Amino acid sequence: MRMMKNNNNETVMVIGIDHGYGNMKTATRCFPSGVARYDKEPIFKNNLLVYNGMYYQIGEEHKEFCAEKTQDEDYYVLTLAAIAKELDGKEMNQAKVHIAAGLPLTWVATQKEDFQKYLLQNESVDFIFRNKEYHVEFAGADIYPQGFAAAFYRLQDFKGINMLVDIGNGTMNIMYINNSRPLEKKCFTEKYGTHQCVLAVRESLLKELGTVVDDLVIEQVIRTGTADIGEKYLTVIRKAAGDYTKEIFHKLREREYNPELMRLYVVGGGGCMIQNFGEYDKSRVTIVRDICATAKGYEAMTVRKIQRNGGMLV
Repeated sequence: MRMMKNNNNETVMVIGIDHGYGNMKTATRCFPSGVARYDKEPIFKNNLLVYNGMYYQIGEEHKEFCAEKTQDEDYYVLTLAAIAKELDGKEMNQAKVHIAAGLPLTWVATQKEDFQKYLLQNESVDFIFRNKEYHVEFAGADIYPQGFAAAFYRLQDFKGINMLVDIGNGTMNIMYINNSRPLEKKCFTEKYGTHQCVLAVRESLLKELGTVVDDLVIEQVIRTGTADIGEKYLTVIRKAAGDYTKEIFHKLREREYNPELMRLYVVGGGGCMIQNFGEYDKSRVTIVRDICATAKGYEAMTVRKIQRNGGMLV
């Protein structure tokens, strides 16, 4: 979160938010993108958000993949939770907020306007999160392409020909950046993220061992390469995750990836799959493990935009 004075001399808080299918990320926070809705106050209230007379447990259940994030109210409620977490980190509970967010690379052109309207559906909002009251006024919302945002503040590193791949929970975004300049005509989005890997591993466990394993265990192995489970289960999970990672490189080669002619930069939570199960030349592949990198990029781009319009950091 960055505090700024805009060209109207208003104090605004620029908050970058990465609306992932697996996790919501801000520049400083990360939490699961799950929402459970209740008509009445639930028993457990650790991450309870109260808005518009309804109760929402944040981080509960799994957010299913949806091609349009505006199809229900979940991402709006998750946005309020993300704003609250950022404000709470500064011991604030009210602010004028300018949202910096994004969409998958090839969806920005067609969905940008609708997503912007979705995020700005209220001029101001009052809600309660974790027993703390918040009042937020909205100054605006900027929508950027995923993937590129994560590279924005390090574009100087992209000399020569580079392929940037952002592997999220639901999608994989691919972009070429040559001599620090992104190529708009060479941007691609694949529905091939870490959640699809979890599904593939789950299927292998059923086929090989006839066992259902909790997704939390599968995700831990994908994230770290291991877990406190029996060796036969670990072997099956590692094999399935390795096969899935090989398919990622196959899809990159379909987009003309050649490790001898270009460098590969991997961002997003799925970078752990490449690191733990991929076969690659480490001298030519850079894995950015900062899961908040995209949200930081969104934030930095909006800060620059406001500065160009006469605003300034406070």
